[in-house]
Amino acid sequence: MDRSRLLFVLNTLLLHTCSASPPNFVLLFADDLGFGDLGCYGHPSSLTPNLDRLAEDGLRFTDFYCTSPVCSPSRASLLTGRYQTRSGVYPGVLYPGSKGGLPLNETTIAEVLKPLGYATAAVGKWHLGVGANGTFLPTKQGFDQYLGIPYSHDMGPCHNLTCFPPDVKCFGNCDVGVVTVPLMHNEVIKQQPVNFLDLERAYSDFATDFITASAEKKQPFFLYYPSHHTHYPQYAGPGAAGRTLRGPFGDALLELDNTIGQLMITLEKTGVIGNTLVFFTSDNGPELMRMSRGGNAGPMRCGKGTTYEGGMREPAIAYWKGTIRPGVTHEMASTLDILPTIASLAGAKLPPVVLDGVDMTDILFYHGQSKRETMMFYPTDPSEMFGLFALRLGKYKAHFYTRGASHSGTIPDPDCSPIAALKAHDPPLLFDLEADPSEHYPLPSEGDPDLEAVLQRIKKIKEQFESSMVFGESQISKGTDRDLEPCCNPTCSPKPSCCHC
Repeated sequence: MDRSRLLFVLNTLLLHTCSASPPNFVLLFADDLGFGDLGCYGHPSSLTPNLDRLAEDGLRFTDFYCTSPVCSPSRASLLTGRYQTRSGVYPGVLYPGSKGGLPLNETTIAEVLKPLGYATAAVGKWHLGVGANGTFLPTKQGFDQYLGIPYSHDMGPCHNLTCFPPDVKCFGNCDVGVVTVPLMHNEVIKQQPVNFLDLERAYSDFATDFITASAEKKQPFFLYYPSHHTHYPQYAGPGAAGRTLRGPFGDALLELDNTIGQLMITLEKTGVIGNTLVFFTSDNGPELMRMSRGGNAGPMRCGKGTTYEGGMREPAIAYWKGTIRPGVTHEMASTLDILPTIASLAGAKLPPVVLDGVDMTDILFYHGQSKRETMMFYPTDPSEMFGLFALRLGKYKAHFYTRGASHSGTIPDPDCSPIAALKAHDPPLLFDLEADPSEHYPLPSEGDPDLEAVLQRIKKIKEQFESSMVFGESQISKGTDRDLEPCCNPTCSPKPSCCHC
């Protein structure tokens, strides 16, 4: 260990030993953001000055993964540190009238921290179920406060709603035949339909007020901000609309970046920035079917809905002023690792269940090696019959099955399109992700003893993992009930059109 690194390690240890209070955590989670969408990840026309500054002053990941190429399962894994197959948040995503949701016997990051006296708040897109009487809302899952839309903001009619000032209507029709999207505070609907032009300001104010109040009370806090940006249809208020070269997608991304900037200013003003871990990533890859309105996977193949790299490799940034040294890490990590890392830093007990995440503190504090050797790739509809679609071991990734997706349609690569049907590969397609992150050139393993040994090890790990995986009851297969759709006038008629307030 060189002298400068040794001094940094000693200073870090001293800081945590002498800290008068547990650390705070701000978890930022973008929606449908691709690996290549941020300025700090190489996009030439994105305007993301605050995220770029976090990356410059913090630690930027190049090999960071979510667990699913669609929303709900990815969010379940983030908050529980467990693959979505264990919690039952599969196949696909939850809807406004879904009967199921993230089971209450699953332990979220908020519930890990609550016994230590943490204040907890969620703001933005929940998408882990509403249920009867708000059974699955954040306030039932360890969060003291919540402000947000409890699912995707395209899950309701939007053709008559304004997405950009002064009165630019939302692009596309979104879902029809359901209630308009509501804005909820805790378990109460405050607005229906939501006002997109004012939504981000409301989120920013809620989040900054929460940080300020917690700091004034000298109470450690956990803020979870799962943004709607940059999911379709894009929207932005006057502070971001028309201000980028990238059109609606760029403006929506800038609005998210502006909010992150406000959060950082608030952390600085309240004097807690030196005791706060800020972590940013995204739920899944870009929805390429939306073309210029759908994001960019950079050099990664395909996007949302697929188990290629573009569907599940995400931008990720960790920032902790004075604690995390600036730099770039090529170590493998995942959203699964956030819960065990936060628990370790807070001194919290881990839930007494099988966890799939590992502690990332060696990466964060020392730019050290990851404890993660593998990453498992489940499709949007995991099953015990097919098991894993792909598995990464070190720099090698083996595809046992491949399939395109409607979410990744419209791009020239035929393997990304929905017409690319399920295809089994025996032997598996093997890629060296360091030399070929775009997964264009399968390695010829036959006759190569070293590659054959790699494949055998991957197959053994896959077999062991699948034999130990216990699938939870599918929450999404429980179906939907129109009466469960959130309505601010629950006794009104006719629904859903009467649900306005």
